[in-house]
Order: sequence, then C-alpha cells, then structure tokens
Amino acid sequence: MELERLRMFCLSLPGATEDIKWGHDLCFSVGAKMFCVASMESPLTFSFKVTYEMFDEVSSRIGFEPAPYLARNKWVLVNDTSKIKVKEMEVFVRQSHELIAAKLSKKLRGELGIG
Repeated sequence: MELERLRMFCLSLPGATEDIKWGHDLCFSVGAKMFCVASMESPLTFSFKVTYEMFDEVSSRIGFEPAPYLARNKWVLVNDTSKIKVKEMEVFVRQSHELIAAKLSKKLRGELGIG
C-alpha cells in the first residue's frame, strides 16, 4: 500500500482535512479532530481509531499494535501494511472517521456536510 492511496481515500471522506504534525506525520482530521495519522517516511505505517469492543482483537493481529500515545483512546497502529488489504484499510479508516465525527457538535457536522 502506498501513502498516496491512503491519502486520497482519507481526503474523500466528508469534511476531511490534512496537515503535518510532529514534523513527519501526515494527519487527517474532521472538525479539527484526527481520525488517521500516517508516517511520511518509509516504511508506511498508519494509525486509526477503533471501537472499544474491537480494540483488543485488531491491535493483537500480526502487523498491528496498540498505537503509541493513543492506545488509551483505542487507536491501532498498522506497522506492516502487507498485512492489510486496501478494502480493509478503507473500512477501518471510514469507521475511525465516523467515530470521530460522531463526537462533533450537530452544528459542526452540518457545516461539514456530515449526516
């Protein structure tokens, strides 16, 4: 998987924006709240939020781990992208976007075009 493919998918989600944080991480946000963080350096790694119920199962898979600094908020790091298919990445990132967007105010969701 390539960073550009992940980037294009993230930016296709409603209200998504991107910026660079910490000097080398590409962060995707909705309503100024991150939903996906990707390394800009090789090899590609990326993190996303999952539900409380999914966290243990997903973070214990081969190629995945609890995301440093964010695991307490149920974020998972994909440290080996050969262990995830593109369609699965899309499901996880879309779910992360939805989890984060759901916490935004109704007014802000409306402004961003999120139902």
